[in-house]
Amino acid sequence: MPTDRKIAVVLKGYPRLSETFIAQELLGLERAGHELVLIALRRPTDGKRHPVHDEIRADVHYLPEYLHEEPLRVLKGLVRSLPRPGFWKALSLFARDLGRDLTRNRFRRFGQALVLASEWPGDPRWLHAHFIHTPASVTAYASVIAGTPWSCSAHAKDIWTSPDWELSEKLGRARWTVTCTQMGHRHLQSLTSQKSRVHLSYHGLDLERFPHFDGQRSVRDGSSADDPVRIVSVGRAVGKKGYDVLLKALSLLPEDLHWRFEHIGAGELTTKLKVLAGELGISDRIAWKGALDQTDVLAHYRSSDIFALACRVTADGDRDGLPNVLVEASSQRLACISTAISGVPELLVDGENGRVVPSEDAPALAQALEQLIRDPEYRHRLGGAAEQRVRAHFDHHSSIAQLTTLFANEWKAA
Repeated sequence: MPTDRKIAVVLKGYPRLSETFIAQELLGLERAGHELVLIALRRPTDGKRHPVHDEIRADVHYLPEYLHEEPLRVLKGLVRSLPRPGFWKALSLFARDLGRDLTRNRFRRFGQALVLASEWPGDPRWLHAHFIHTPASVTAYASVIAGTPWSCSAHAKDIWTSPDWELSEKLGRARWTVTCTQMGHRHLQSLTSQKSRVHLSYHGLDLERFPHFDGQRSVRDGSSADDPVRIVSVGRAVGKKGYDVLLKALSLLPEDLHWRFEHIGAGELTTKLKVLAGELGISDRIAWKGALDQTDVLAHYRSSDIFALACRVTADGDRDGLPNVLVEASSQRLACISTAISGVPELLVDGENGRVVPSEDAPALAQALEQLIRDPEYRHRLGGAAEQRVRAHFDHHSSIAQLTTLFANEWKAA
């Protein structure tokens, strides 16, 4: 659907290996005829890129990550924004927000908004924020300064670690908001009187990148030391992924079972997890692969027997939404084990197309792992059912069509 309405998409960082769902959406929108320009609050820190990043044509524009690093740019943004009618209204909103959140982060977001509104890369006619916390703050301020409407995609951490007052006000300012789990959808709707402007939209999966796996799944059952069952997990080494619980569960497996565990992903807790694995006496059964691109991840899904992710809610409320890696693994007929957190039960039904155990329960996780290790036929059945569900209900074309309709309705109303 070609349009002269260029959309500026405001992102926390770009590109990011852990946010393939965003890159996939950006490419989908481009293929649907939308012209995009990408605005990132942070420069990339990953050493690798996914192939999808190289297919996205949109220009990328980086705002000052820290205001003191580019003071002249921020000053120019202020000088250019001062004469604009929306500046004083935006300043009033900022002052009100600052009264409830007196932090450097709040100053930084307003400064970034000044730069965005003054430089206005690509001359966009619409702003769309990915994440309702800091990217939406920058977007909301810039929207008022420039007099340009905006919308938002809310995900997981951004919803659950933001105060209700801020979520409520952003929901009122945005033209519409989409979110990717039923739990998040219900929570956001509870914070606004304009419930029809909050939409549920699963990310889905680009099934062309994750085609049906025609190979044979193994019949490993943990009885052979020469051919151990292969367990894989993909995710950042951060608290909400629950890797400490998963390691404890692995250490509880019976001694007669032979298994290998591979972790794919980087993260701040990697060193601590390696130490914990040593303390648990399972280091020799674990391979820490670090960050890999999507092609390598797919190969690991296909060579593994079980996918495990022990999602949890952290002390500050952070949690996953519906981890895209569970959808990816399921698309490859790989039996998945996870926890009853956020959107996980919206994909996996315990005993039907995967195993779902209580969060923080290492013994229950160990029992589920043992069951799938010992019974290859059972895990084949679960994996097959999981793939059917993904291909029937989690095709990303549906979410792209939904977003395209939302944008199209705005263009018609303009």
